[in-house]
Formats: sequence, structure tokens, C-alpha cells
Amino acid sequence: MTAVPVVIGRRAPAAESRERAAVDPRGLVDTHGRVHRDLRISLTDRCSLRCTYCMPEQGNEWLARTSILSTDEIVEVAEVAAALGIRTFRLTGGEPLLRPDIVDVVRRISRIQGEDGPVEVAMTTNGISLAQKLPALIDAGLTRLNISIDTIDRQRFADLTRRDRLDDVFEGIAAAAASELRPLKLNAVAMRGVNDDQLADLVAFAMGVGAQLRFIEQMPLDAGHTWDRATMVTREEILDALGERWSLEPVPGRGGAPAEKWRIDGGPHEVGVIASVTAPFCGACDRLRLTADGQLRNCLFSNDEYDLTTLLRGEASVPGQRDDAIADLLRSCILGKLPGHAIDDPSFLQPARGMNAIGG
Repeated sequence: MTAVPVVIGRRAPAAESRERAAVDPRGLVDTHGRVHRDLRISLTDRCSLRCTYCMPEQGNEWLARTSILSTDEIVEVAEVAAALGIRTFRLTGGEPLLRPDIVDVVRRISRIQGEDGPVEVAMTTNGISLAQKLPALIDAGLTRLNISIDTIDRQRFADLTRRDRLDDVFEGIAAAAASELRPLKLNAVAMRGVNDDQLADLVAFAMGVGAQLRFIEQMPLDAGHTWDRATMVTREEILDALGERWSLEPVPGRGGAPAEKWRIDGGPHEVGVIASVTAPFCGACDRLRLTADGQLRNCLFSNDEYDLTTLLRGEASVPGQRDDAIADLLRSCILGKLPGHAIDDPSFLQPARGMNAIGG
């Protein structure tokens, strides 16, 4: 008999709903017909930067080290998720490169066989220490890479991140550009008064290193809860700014990808925009998240969490039964997913956790 799912913030869906999902040949399917293929795994809530839109410089309340999932626990969950149809595992943080055993995490997940062969292991990083670790990560099975860089101006970078580490980020980007990892993507959060006058320059920089720049609308995920929709840089403003320098042609076939893409001057370069606030793509979302302390989340903006840690570490949970229990909790999490994030609804409540604690 499988363990009963432990849910923070809501009751688990009824057993009959879980049974319907169990026999669905498409795997992890929610009540709105969305098939889930992507699991984002946060490896730590700690970061080597202190970006103003993410966390305060001082006074951060870090997760207890004993609460962080071990590599064995992460791999156990990943194996069950792959059996249920998850094809891509994206490693996030905080900053995932701060995890001492990051290469081992990549190696062990990359060996997992999914329904269509080996799973894909991707990573989102700020690039600091990437140049030193990238060869080992590629050898371990890393297949895709996103690097965050919100500005290429040294003083602005220091002001924004509260750290003078831009050269380290450039070094990481150069190493990634020289590698075989493609497509290489650079992520930038568009912010008014910070980098909104530099959007085209960021795209030009990305083109120069053979990468695709993806702009992200600033979202209500800051630890200080100071986000203001009225002051954010919108998708339309981003496109207008880029349109002053280049012609942009929409790229068809977005599917479940979070970024809309445009060809620049007919190609081959492209630019993407992730407009979670002004042009949400919830209807095609195929992602769920696992926090560093073992909480499943079916939406980045959800306030509900499904507790895997208790299940993984409970005395009554033995290996023979645990796979079924993990699968049951994954299905429960998916079946609890709402049709959209409702940021524009007056009842919307910003998640209590900041982005660094949720995982990107």
C-alpha cells in the first residue's frame, strides 16, 4: 500500500482522480489536458550574487543544510519522474554551481533512461565558476545551458548584483560559447531604470558570442515583495526597443516553450521574450518544480507545496514502496494544478518564498 501524499497548503486530490492519471498513457497529465515533460530541480537556495530583484544583501534565512535533498534522493525522484514521462531535468538554484557534488548530480541524472532514451539534463546558472567546471559537466552529460546576465555594464552589474563579478560571468559565457552546447541561451530580466536602455546592446552581445538572448518580464518573486506591475518593462516595450534596431519576424512552433521567439533581420539569429505577466503561456505549460528542500510545486507562482521530503525520509517508507508513493505524489501535484497563475486577479497572493528558494 502506497503512502498517503503530504500536501502543504491544499488537500491532495481524490484517490479516484489519481487512479485516472495512473492509467493515462500520456504520463503526467493535469485536469486541463497538459502533459508534463519538464522537471526543474533546485539544488540549493544559496547564490554567489545578491541581485536586488531576488534577495536582500543581508539577513537571508537559508534553508537548513539537513533539509536539502541528497543526491541519492534527487536521483530517486528523477528516476520515477522519467518513468512517468519527464524528458528534461533542468538544474537550478539559487546557484546550482555552488553545490559541491554538481558534477555527480549531472552524471547520475544523465544516465537515467526515459521512454524515448536518455533524459536531457539542462542547467540555469549565473556563470560564476562555470569556466572551471564546464568541461567536467559536459563530460558528465550536461546537454543544454542557460546563463543569466542582466547587464554588460560593469558598474550596473555591481549595483544590481551587489558583487563585482562581471568578468567571471564573461569568462563563463566565453567557455560556454567555445563548447559544443547548443543552443546557448542568455537570460536577462528587463528592468526599468536598470537595463531598459540597454536591451538592444544585450542582444548584440549575445549575437556576438553565438547565443540567443531571452528577455524575462520581471515577476512577483522577490524576497522583499516589492514588485510593482505598474513599473515593470513589458513584452511590448521590449519588442519596441529591439524594433528600433532590427526587423523582427515571429518564429512559429512555440509549443510548450516559455519564450516566444523572433528572427532578427531574417536570421539566423533569434531573440526570445518570456512574458509571464503580460502574455502568460499557462495553457501550454509542461513544467513542475522541486525545491532544494524537497517540495513539489506545480506552478512557479503557487502557494501550495507537496512534501516529498517527509515521504523520502519517513520511517514507514521502504524502497520497495517508495517509488509508488513518489509517483502518487507527482500525480497529485499535477492534478492540483490550476489553469493559470492569476497574477492579474485581485485575489493573487505572491508566493512566500523568493525565487532563489523556489528554483528558476
